[in-house]
Amino acid sequence: MQVGFKTGICVDPHRLNWDGTAARPLAWTAWYPADESWVAHVPLKKSWFRKEPVAFNAPPARSNQVPPLVVLSHGTGATGEALEWLGFRLAQRGFVALAVNHHGHTGSEPYRAEGFLCMWERAVDLSAILDEPSWRSSLGVETDEQIFAAGFSAGAYTALLLAGARVAFSQFEPGNPEKSPVRGPREFPNLVDELPRLYENPVFRMSWDRRRSDFSDPRIRAVFAIAPGRSVLGFSPESLQAINRPVYLIGGDGDNVAPPKQCCEWLSQNIPRCNFEVLGGGVGHYTFLPEGSAIGHEAAPELFIDHERLNRTVVHDDVAGKAAEFFAKV
Repeated sequence: MQVGFKTGICVDPHRLNWDGTAARPLAWTAWYPADESWVAHVPLKKSWFRKEPVAFNAPPARSNQVPPLVVLSHGTGATGEALEWLGFRLAQRGFVALAVNHHGHTGSEPYRAEGFLCMWERAVDLSAILDEPSWRSSLGVETDEQIFAAGFSAGAYTALLLAGARVAFSQFEPGNPEKSPVRGPREFPNLVDELPRLYENPVFRMSWDRRRSDFSDPRIRAVFAIAPGRSVLGFSPESLQAINRPVYLIGGDGDNVAPPKQCCEWLSQNIPRCNFEVLGGGVGHYTFLPEGSAIGHEAAPELFIDHERLNRTVVHDDVAGKAAEFFAKV
C-alpha cells in the first residue's frame, strides 16, 4: 500500500507555550494510506534517520472503510519523525498514524527544562490534537472512532497517562521515593538543578501543581507502549490497577536505559489487561529508533549501533506487526 506523508502545525488554544507568550504549538506528522497513482520517493531533507519512500501530500486512498487512527508519542528530545518506522508500517496496514512534537521536549525546537520536567503535558498534546479539526481537513481523510495510542520511552509514559495512569511523583521532584539514579536524561543531564528557579514561571507552576491530575482520554481504546522508562515508576499503583483498557508492553533484553525487568515487569504486575513481551537477541533501547543515516552515525553513533547479530529493520517489522495485530483485535 502506498504511504502518504504530510506535516502541519496547529495550536492548543487552552494552554500557553512555556514563555507564556502564545498558545502551545502542536506540530504534527502523519502517515496514511495514499492514492496509488502518486509516486513515492525518499525525502532529500537532511536527517539523523534513514527515511522511507513516501508520497508527499498525496490524497488519501479511496476506500469504503474508514481507517482507524493511532496517535504516536516520541521519546525524550526527539520528534514525531523518530517514530516513522512505526507510523509508516501502520499506514501500510491501513491505519492513519499521527505524531505530535511535544513542545519543549522535542528536538524540533530548543530544549526547555519545563518540557522535560512536565511530561504529563505530552498526554494533553495528544488529547488536544484529537480535538483539533485542521489536520483532518488538511489530510482530507476521515477516521473512525477506533483511536489508539502508541509511544516509545517517554512516549510510552505518555500513552499510559492517556489510558489512566496517574502521577504519584515526578522522577525529578524532591521526596521522590525511588531516588532517581540520574540527574537528568542524556539530552538534559542537569535537569534536576533547574527545578527551583522554574517555579517562578507561572506557566510551569500551573503545570507542575497539576501533575497528579487525571490525564486519561476516553477516546483511546488501547495502548501500545514501547520501552517505557524509569519515569513510569512514579505512577500510582492504584491508578494502574484501575486501567480498564488493553495495554501491550514491549521491552528489549539489551535495554540498559529502560530495563524491562524494572519497568515493564512492574507495570505488567499492576495493569489488569496487560500483555508483556521482552524481545531477545540484544534489543536495546535505541533499537526502537529508525535506522541511522550517515549524518546520524557521525553525530550520535551510540543511537545506531546494535548488537552485532541484530537487524534493526527486522525488529521494526516485528513490532509494527504486533501493534497492528493488537489494535485490530481490540
